[in-house]
Amino acid sequence: MESYVRKNQKKLRCGFTTGTCATAAASAAATRLLFGIVKKEVRVHTPKQVILSIPVYEEKTEINAAQFFVEKDSGDDPDVTNHTKIHVCVRKVFEKYKSNYVFYDSVYPLLSLDGGIGVGRVTREGLEQNIGYAAINKVPRSMIFQAVEEVRKMASYEGRLHITVIVPEGERLAKKTFNPKLGIEGGISILGTSGIIEPMSEKAIVDTIETQIRQLSRQGEKSLLVTPGNYGQSYAAKYCGLNLEDSVKCSNYIGETIDLAVSYGMKRFLLVGNIGKLCKLAAGIMNTHSKVADGRKEIFITHTIFSGGTRWMAEELADCITTEKMLEKLEVWGLREDVMKSICQEITKVLKHRMGEDMEFGVLLFSENFGFLGEVGDGKKLISQIREEQKR
Repeated sequence: MESYVRKNQKKLRCGFTTGTCATAAASAAATRLLFGIVKKEVRVHTPKQVILSIPVYEEKTEINAAQFFVEKDSGDDPDVTNHTKIHVCVRKVFEKYKSNYVFYDSVYPLLSLDGGIGVGRVTREGLEQNIGYAAINKVPRSMIFQAVEEVRKMASYEGRLHITVIVPEGERLAKKTFNPKLGIEGGISILGTSGIIEPMSEKAIVDTIETQIRQLSRQGEKSLLVTPGNYGQSYAAKYCGLNLEDSVKCSNYIGETIDLAVSYGMKRFLLVGNIGKLCKLAAGIMNTHSKVADGRKEIFITHTIFSGGTRWMAEELADCITTEKMLEKLEVWGLREDVMKSICQEITKVLKHRMGEDMEFGVLLFSENFGFLGEVGDGKKLISQIREEQKR
């Protein structure tokens, strides 16, 4: 039931997300409430199609409610929430909640979901949830609802059930995360798009990148298509028409990837990715992980001023928590294209300095809401060259 990945010939154990924890605890609590059965383990079918067997522990049971918890296991990639207890209470309710800040889903009309103590509340615009709602992301919400609905149907129970996710240590742990900066107050977020956590050892990732580049070099390849992750790959395939088979995922390690490309004799380097990560290159930030550096606001504000923006506009941008929100404001002000051009010019200078004179390079920046935003260096020319090479 455990899941593993191999990185640099090492077998590393995967963990499971806070969303998976909440799903298992919710299923166990619903089973106890509606069937009277105390489970010790719950099988969770994760979105990544990995089935996990999660230990669950009974916290308390009343006539109309049951509460279980799961201790989060981050595998070989421990983070601040490793070993945190994620509690879920499932309660029978006899009328629909009147609160504006409770999650509902039309697919599960008899269920409602909210966060309790230790689960953060959204206080600023620009996040997946609206202001006032608990910081429980979309995929975990769907997983939790589905797990409880399965139990409700098996029990043929036709009453309403309310689900509350609780993290007793959440408020303390949140201070070690970026939640306060993002406008999530009072606790941690319930996260997870795949349901499992793959170990992200920096050395393992960089070693994997080197292995890929070394292999391509030995095959005689001179062009390198690089994306930070899934978003970049989607752009490269959908908008650029590129084959991803030999592309390299660099994660946050753009600087190391450039250095490796140079050292293995690559002649062409094309980087495709999301503005939220790649704009950091304009400040010379070559490890784009948020724990290393952010700088997105400062970069956008600086280049807005360069493009004729005002102090008032700078203050507006400083209140944004995502690049998408900043782009929306720049669009309204008629400055988006000028600011992106300015950022791209600065990225060009930074990459020329890092790469030297012997490598052609290009960067294509995209946004989820605005699509293509800008080109650095010979981006479009390199797309054509790489397409031709891929046809051979």
